[in-house]
Amino acid sequence: MAGQTIQEPVKTQQKCIAIFALLCCFAVLVVLIFSSVDILGDNEDGITEENCSKNCRIVLVENIPDDLTLSMDGRPHLPLSAGFHTLLDNARHSVEVVSPVWDLNSWDLKTKPGAAKQGQLLFQRLLSLKSRGVKLKIASSLTNSAELKALSASNAEVHFVNMTALTRGGLRSSFWIVDRKHIYIGSADMDWRSLSKRNELGVVVYNCSCLALDLHRVFSFYWQLHDRDYIPSIWSKRVTALYGKHEALELQLNATQATAYVSTSPDLFCPKDRTRDVDAIYQVIQSAKAFVFISVTDYLPLVNRSVRGTSVTRYWSPIDEVIREAVVLRGVKVRLLITFWKKTHPLTFNFVTSLKALCMQLHNCSLEVRFFSHKELKDDIQHGLNHNKYMVTDNALYIGNHDWVGSDFAFNAGVGLAVTMKKGLKDSGVTILEHVKAAFERDWRSHYAKSL
Repeated sequence: MAGQTIQEPVKTQQKCIAIFALLCCFAVLVVLIFSSVDILGDNEDGITEENCSKNCRIVLVENIPDDLTLSMDGRPHLPLSAGFHTLLDNARHSVEVVSPVWDLNSWDLKTKPGAAKQGQLLFQRLLSLKSRGVKLKIASSLTNSAELKALSASNAEVHFVNMTALTRGGLRSSFWIVDRKHIYIGSADMDWRSLSKRNELGVVVYNCSCLALDLHRVFSFYWQLHDRDYIPSIWSKRVTALYGKHEALELQLNATQATAYVSTSPDLFCPKDRTRDVDAIYQVIQSAKAFVFISVTDYLPLVNRSVRGTSVTRYWSPIDEVIREAVVLRGVKVRLLITFWKKTHPLTFNFVTSLKALCMQLHNCSLEVRFFSHKELKDDIQHGLNHNKYMVTDNALYIGNHDWVGSDFAFNAGVGLAVTMKKGLKDSGVTILEHVKAAFERDWRSHYAKSL
C-alpha cells in the first residue's frame, strides 16, 4: 500500500511533465506558424502604409492595330508598348510580372515580317534587366514556355502556379509591379499580338507605392503558391489586402482627389479583406448616377461546372442583375460593347436580347448593345480583335483581366483596379475617366460597332 501511495504522486508528476512538454511543443508550433508570417513574405523594401506615396500619376495606355481605322479626337494617346518600355526605363531594383501568355516572339513563318517587332523588342528588354542589376520575377501557370525558360536562364525567377489543381481554372491575371512604385493593369498579355494586332486597354500608374504595395501583395499570394496543389489555410500577413471597397486608398491621381483599390478572383484567391472582382464591378455600377459604358470581349452570365463527371451549366446572376437594376430602377444609361468573333457563345445573343427588352415601353430607360467586329484570318492571329475588359461611369472606372463570363470569375485568377473620383466627371476637368470614356465612345461610334 505504501509503495502504491508513493507511485501515485510519481505518475501524477510524469503526467504533468508530459502535459507541460505538449504545451511547450504547441507554443513552439504557434510561434513557428506566426513567425512564418514574416518568413514567407519579403520585407516589402521598407515600404509601409505610413510612408508610401499617394500622390500618383495615371496614364491610359492602348494598343490600336494599324489596320483599324478609328477616329482620334486629339487626346493624349500613349501606345501600350511605350507604356511597357517606360516602366522598364524606370526600373531600378525589381520588375514583377504576371501574364497568362508568354509569346512575345513570333515563331510562325506565316506571320508578316515586322508584325512581332514590338514583342521581340520587349522580350529583349526583359532579358537585359540582368545586366542592369534589376531582378525579374514572374508568376505563371505555363509549364513548357520557351520564353520563360530563356528568361530563367537570364537570371529571372519564375514560380509556377498550378491553377488546374488549385481551382480547375486558369491564370488570367495580367499586371506589372516595378520597384514597388509603378504598376500596370490591363487586358494585354505578354503576347506580340497584344502589342500589334489586338485592341487593348490598360493603365500605368507612376509613383504610387501605396497602390503598388497592395498589388505586390497579390503577386506575393501567387508567389507563395509555387508548386503547391492546395491553398494553405494559414497565410502570411503580407498577402492580406491593405485596401478594399469598404476602406479604399485615398490618393491624388493627376492632382485630382480619388479613391482606389485592387480586387481579385476567384473566391479562393481572396485573402483577408481582399475585395472580389465581381463585388468591385457591382460597387462601380451601383455608384453610377448617369451612365455605365462597358467594353468586353465576351459577355455570358453562365457558369459551367463538372459534377460527378457531368458538365452542368447554371445562370450566374451578379453582374446581369446589377445592370438590370441600374437601367430599370435608377434610369442609368448603359452601353455594352461586346466583341463578335468566332468564339462568341451563341447564348450571348439571347442574354443581350433579354437585356434590351427591359426598356420596351419604359420611359427614361436606355440600354444599348453593339458588337465590335473586324476581320479574322485563318491563322488565328485575330487581327483587330477587341480584347478590352473595362467599364467607365460618370464617377468611376474599373479595369480588369476577365471577360464578363461567370466561369471566368468562378475559376480563373484575375485582378481588377477600381478607381472612383471624389468629384463627378463633369466637375473634375480632364481626368482618367474622360480619357477612358473618350476611348469607349471612339470604338462605339466606329463602323466596326454594329447593332444586334
